[in-house]
Amino acid sequence: MVLPDVHQKFVGPGGTRPDQGGHPRRPGPGELTGRRGPRSCSVRLRGRAILSTVTGGATLRGRGRDHVQRAREGGDRSRTMRTTRTSRRFTSRITAAVATATAITLLGAGCAPPAKTADPAASTSGAATWTSAQAAGGMDALVAEAKKEGTLNVIALPPDWANYGTIISTFESKYGIKVDSAQPDAASQDEINAADQQKGTDRAPDVFDLGQAVALANTAKFAPYQVSTWDTIPTNFKDSSGLWVNDYGGYMSIGYDTAKVPAPSGVKDLLKPEYKGKVALNGDPTQAGAAFNGVVMTSLANGGSADDIQPGIDFFADLKKAGNFLPTDPTSATIESGQTPLVIDWDYLNAAESAKISTWKVTVPSDALVGGYYFQAVSKDAPHPAAARLWQEFLYSDEGQNLFLGGGARPVRADAMQKAGTIDAAAYGKLPPISGEPTILTTDQSTKAADVLSKEWSKATS
Repeated sequence: MVLPDVHQKFVGPGGTRPDQGGHPRRPGPGELTGRRGPRSCSVRLRGRAILSTVTGGATLRGRGRDHVQRAREGGDRSRTMRTTRTSRRFTSRITAAVATATAITLLGAGCAPPAKTADPAASTSGAATWTSAQAAGGMDALVAEAKKEGTLNVIALPPDWANYGTIISTFESKYGIKVDSAQPDAASQDEINAADQQKGTDRAPDVFDLGQAVALANTAKFAPYQVSTWDTIPTNFKDSSGLWVNDYGGYMSIGYDTAKVPAPSGVKDLLKPEYKGKVALNGDPTQAGAAFNGVVMTSLANGGSADDIQPGIDFFADLKKAGNFLPTDPTSATIESGQTPLVIDWDYLNAAESAKISTWKVTVPSDALVGGYYFQAVSKDAPHPAAARLWQEFLYSDEGQNLFLGGGARPVRADAMQKAGTIDAAAYGKLPPISGEPTILTTDQSTKAADVLSKEWSKATS
């Protein structure tokens, strides 16, 4: 069944756009998660890496958000895209930041070759200044220049997150451009940290995929670019100059294994004895977007609002006191093994588990409907400026948008594609059903909520 028109409900920028909170990312969807390690390392970080820069310094779990799953398997650049659920950019622990920075220096030296310097502004093509394909001389000229560069650096894109594994491999096959995927299980803040630390080298991120909070706090790092399908992207889902554009989104949900726990009728049910040691949250809300919005969801269910998320923090404190809160990052492996039988996460990530576990169900609480979109942007310091812009063109084409949909995420151009008859109707109809109007934090509300979380979360759950 086709879901209600998401875009008419998600109001945007200026005061009404989907806030991702921590990866806002992530995320962002903080996500200080250790997604993977440095790009050239062969080990993927699994769980929360310690600081964004973490390369091998995170806990080398299997995947990362399950996230790692992004990273789940090894290699920072993993191209073995496993379809495992990633809890995407999980949180790294801020307290380990110093240690991580040190680890990064040492590990980076041990597993990654020295990066070459790169100056996008010095490119003879002028690609770093192109604000559209037309400015490049047309799509053919943009493609030709991107192929000359030959490489695209992406970061924090788990293969099983919103179908990024297939999106990356399709882009590589279509244009013959190698995609260097670093720290697949990193968080939104990790992306920004990497851009700062690797600025001026050929390993710096070319593009970003961020949660609202992190994205809007770092627009000075973005280069304006308007894709060819610009006019079909709702106004409230993009910056007027093209500094950032929403790419895909979803709703907060509760995924659960009916073979392990009873079906919850609502968020408050999670305090019942039958959920003891079984409630997991995807990441740390002070860093990860999914977790951030999970707290917003529980706040709404307990009398809170977009302006007051304290009830959500208190709810998790109660879950901890009751012994119900499970401080484990959920991954495909933990879900399949039964270690995390109930997970609060984005609906498209929870829904992905249903294809692998027949008893895994997903519900989007109608009394606490929270939605949000991630932000896509080109780095102004991109070492491969033409490839970065071609990547944007691909993501916002009908093909790219349908690939997001194939991963269970709601593409930002869904309305226009439905009208044009270019959307994958079968995939669209499989999205989890929802009812009611979603709550989406504004920029100011997100900032306020993030401040409250930074002060109260650890006290409530430690």
